[in-house]
Amino acid sequence: LIQGTEVQADESLLTGEPLPVDKMVAGFDATHAAASPETTVYSGTLLVRGQGLARVIATGEHSEIGRIGQALGGLSLETSPLKQQMARLVKQLALLALFASLFLLAASGLMRGDWLAALLAAIALAMALLPQEFTVVLTVIPALGAWRLSRQNVLTRRIAAIETLGATSVLCADKTGTLTENRMTVVELFVPPRQTPALPGGEGARPCATADRLSIDYANTATLPECFHTLVEYSILASVTDPFDPMEKAFHQLGQHFLQDTEHLHRDWTLMQTYGLTPELRAMSHVWQARVGDAHVVAAKGAPEAIVDLCHLDSAAQARVADAVEAMAAKGLRVLAVAGGRFDGVDWPAIEHDFDFEFIGLLGLADPLRAEIPKAVTEAHSAGIRVVMITGDYPATALAIAAQAGLQPGPNGLLTGDELAHLTDAELQQRMGSVRVCARIAPTQKLRIVQALKAAGEVVAMTGDGVNDAPALKAAHVGVAMGARGTDVAREAASIVLLDDNFASIVGAVRLGRRIFDNLRKSMSYILAVHMPIAGMALLPVLLGWPTMLFPLHIAFLELVIDPACSMVFENEPAESDVMQRPPRDVKQPLFGGMTLG
Repeated sequence: LIQGTEVQADESLLTGEPLPVDKMVAGFDATHAAASPETTVYSGTLLVRGQGLARVIATGEHSEIGRIGQALGGLSLETSPLKQQMARLVKQLALLALFASLFLLAASGLMRGDWLAALLAAIALAMALLPQEFTVVLTVIPALGAWRLSRQNVLTRRIAAIETLGATSVLCADKTGTLTENRMTVVELFVPPRQTPALPGGEGARPCATADRLSIDYANTATLPECFHTLVEYSILASVTDPFDPMEKAFHQLGQHFLQDTEHLHRDWTLMQTYGLTPELRAMSHVWQARVGDAHVVAAKGAPEAIVDLCHLDSAAQARVADAVEAMAAKGLRVLAVAGGRFDGVDWPAIEHDFDFEFIGLLGLADPLRAEIPKAVTEAHSAGIRVVMITGDYPATALAIAAQAGLQPGPNGLLTGDELAHLTDAELQQRMGSVRVCARIAPTQKLRIVQALKAAGEVVAMTGDGVNDAPALKAAHVGVAMGARGTDVAREAASIVLLDDNFASIVGAVRLGRRIFDNLRKSMSYILAVHMPIAGMALLPVLLGWPTMLFPLHIAFLELVIDPACSMVFENEPAESDVMQRPPRDVKQPLFGGMTLG
């Protein structure tokens, strides 16, 4: 970006993060290496505020979307564990059928001399030993399972992913919109112990005898204490009237909930001047002409350190604000500061520093955790599934959300993007064995996380919504895309789409996946059990010199009509009582062990 005014870009298509990103103007050589994310606008993203002029430095496969496309092209879809187990089982049964039928062909031909009858008997035995019904069962039962999943707001794009969900041992979940509600909400306010400024033509100054901190309860209909009214009003005045930015929407929501007639708050005022964000000062200001008098109201909001700089606070006041910011950040809140002032005349200063600002207070915003998440995480843990939260947020925010969700990172449970960048693949594989929270993760690092978990023998389910998530979704055993806010690329790369973007739906799908696999195994056990007497009736009469009881046509009728119809009954079997209290099945073990065959 070589020129621009108040440029903001929605990069959720690339990063999955819902908050618009401020773009700064900076001079650089026309090379991609010299461009930083703060000064670069990307193809496929959406400008939501401001205007600017940019120099094109990459196109096609050299752009960010192009690189993601190249990464997708180099990945193949993961074969499901059930398909791998079935391949081993069919190979074993095929070898058994081959040797048994050759033995019967030779024995019957030598005993009776009728080689045509011996060939028919050998074919009948081979058909009896090969369970052709498996194909029907493995198609119909998962298809019915996909129908059941659709009633839980889970759309299945690849049938094989249903039973793989039941074998999932690690579930990598995105924070924004999956664990949280994907909406910014003001949850805490702070005002310092000083006289807050008055609004021209409005109420007088509101005293705050001591520093006050207030946690916002939207379910409580009580009025907002007078001490905080100015903070809320100035935060709205420093925002646009019809906001797109989620944070500015949160300020308006707060005012509508606690202030009277906020819908028309100062609508008779005129916006005279705006000051946008700059690389030197991460704050923005609005200058308003009040309805009465010549005075102008100046409202500013931005990063706490920028607002403190504008207000020229003394060291004691700076320390007090810093303590409040740190306390809010420790709770996982995003903190913005608000300042206000007055200005007479029409000769607007060139920069905001020339206004006489007074510090008003802090607002702590959060993306609230979904109410059902703690229960869903507990259920996943009881099922032996390790939940790993992956986010681009700061570690303090990630840890706060993890604590609310019931994830316990422990001393070695946090991995940052900077740490990951310095780990080899082998070191990352070992490190991921204990990680519960991944913070400040770059989009390209998600694929490395999935590959490290797979290399460790885990069955991985991965959630995502942005274009950048597509390689990781495709590489995972089960890619889970968000249906409401996910991109088309993410949905195409995924095996399953959550229509409600809710983590609890994934846990419900795991439960149903385990039930489907259990019923599949019951149905296949029944089919194997039926094939034993059929094989006996095809083999023993020939060896004992009796007339042939079953010809190939009879066996084909049994296998293609009667057996599948009977085996479908198991599809409607209810889930076992311990379906979510047992660990994921070992995908390396054979489908039917000694106990089942016995």
